[in-house]
This record gives sequence, C-alpha cells and structure tokens, in this order.
Amino acid sequence: QVQLVESGGGLVQAGGSLRLSCVASGSIFSRSAMGWFRQAPGKQRELVAHISSVDTTTYGDSVKGRFTISRDNAKNTVYLQMNSLKPEDTAVYYCNSVVVITTPPRVANYWGQGTQVTVSS
Repeated sequence: QVQLVESGGGLVQAGGSLRLSCVASGSIFSRSAMGWFRQAPGKQRELVAHISSVDTTTYGDSVKGRFTISRDNAKNTVYLQMNSLKPEDTAVYYCNSVVVITTPPRVANYWGQGTQVTVSS
C-alpha cells in the first residue's frame, strides 16, 4: 500500500544539474532500502543509485562521481542529486522501495510512476 511519488524531472542542458525527490507514504520508510532506476527508450531499466536503511550507498558505474543519493527519514523522502548531466542520462527515472513486511511475512517492492529527465546536447 506504499505509494511513491517522484518529482524534479525536466529538461536541462548538458552539464547542468537536477535534483529528483521521491516521497513515500506510510510508516515503513526508515527501514526501507531505496533506489533510483532509469529506463531510456529501447534500453533495459538500470540501477542508478541505491541507499540502504542505514545509509549505505551504491551507484551505477555510469553515474559515479556525478550523482548522489540521500534520504531524509523525517520527511519520508529520498533524493537524487544529479550533476554534470549528459545526454546519455536522458531517461525516465523511477523511485523504488524494498522493505521486509512482518505481517504477513514478505518482502515488498514498490515503484513510483517515474519522472522524465531530458538532457539536451
């Protein structure tokens, strides 16, 4: 029943910056692992960045050094700061949440609706 709502996408020129936000509903955010994925036309969805419930971060090779993922548990929000954007970053960016639910026991996986990021050359 968790809903994820992304915002912050748009059109920017190469070299510019954007910050994406994803707000999660519910009370399970603080123990959720959060991630950003992206999918460009004709390509498979790929991991952009991931942050665990204890703030351990990982990044896809193509964005290392340029993107930063962070979270604010008080706001139920995960961010993706994107700097030095390239045309190759153009894609729909999706917010993802993974959390262990205890009643009933299961692993829940949630996705946002996506937000378009377009980087012009």
